[in-house]
Amino acid sequence: MKLKLLLGTLMFTAFTAHAQVATINENFESFTTGTSAAWPQNGWSKAAPPGAGPFVYAEGTTDKVIQFYSLMAPNTAAYLITPQIIAPDGTKSLTFTYAMSAGSGGTGTLQVGLISTANTAGTAAFTSISQVYELNSTTEQTVTITVPASANQYIAFKFIGAAQHTALYVDDVIYNASSSLAVSDTKKSEDQIKFALTADHTALQFVSKTEPRKIQIYSATGTKVAEGKLKNQRFDVQTLQTGVYFVIIEGNEGKITKSKFIKK
Repeated sequence: MKLKLLLGTLMFTAFTAHAQVATINENFESFTTGTSAAWPQNGWSKAAPPGAGPFVYAEGTTDKVIQFYSLMAPNTAAYLITPQIIAPDGTKSLTFTYAMSAGSGGTGTLQVGLISTANTAGTAAFTSISQVYELNSTTEQTVTITVPASANQYIAFKFIGAAQHTALYVDDVIYNASSSLAVSDTKKSEDQIKFALTADHTALQFVSKTEPRKIQIYSATGTKVAEGKLKNQRFDVQTLQTGVYFVIIEGNEGKITKSKFIKK
């Protein structure tokens, strides 16, 4: 994603209470973009020190994301905070996609944790629930982690840029019941089978040395919605509704690869 240098100032807004939610499925398409947009948005909040960064804001047009941007404040944490969730009991998982923005001025880190309230004061209680993800590539990574039982009712994405003008984005956040699809805090490896949606969003186009043995597709709630084999290196998804889907790919040697895609 192309990095846009910030020319405006960040507008700070008071936190507005929202009802607790049991699940989250957010692609940020309804968010107002730009650093001057009023927050909270759709129950989501952000926390960052005042001054010349770091900033947290919605960015994009047809595929919006939440952008983190260090600007002139390297090594300073900024947070994206979910709506208040029902106190987690350890039965749900969190899935999200992240990457460095193209044009980023440096590398950074991302970590997920639980906090007590949706503001800067609440971040003092940040308790990590994930590894520290090193942000040094514009290739999107998708991870799934288990959210442990806790009295803290907000999930926070903590970003720290190692240099000025470091930027990354987060997208497609899903908090729901754990299922057999969950992969514990694991990045996509470089040797996984690669695929992409065709331009008309009717099929998954695969690129691999050997054709996978079987494809299974699950909805965001863990329901199997499709299963079968490839035909001419394609798997038909034209009957699927708009949404986020998980894919289990079984290779010829029995190796299982897990990924996801967004049907539009």
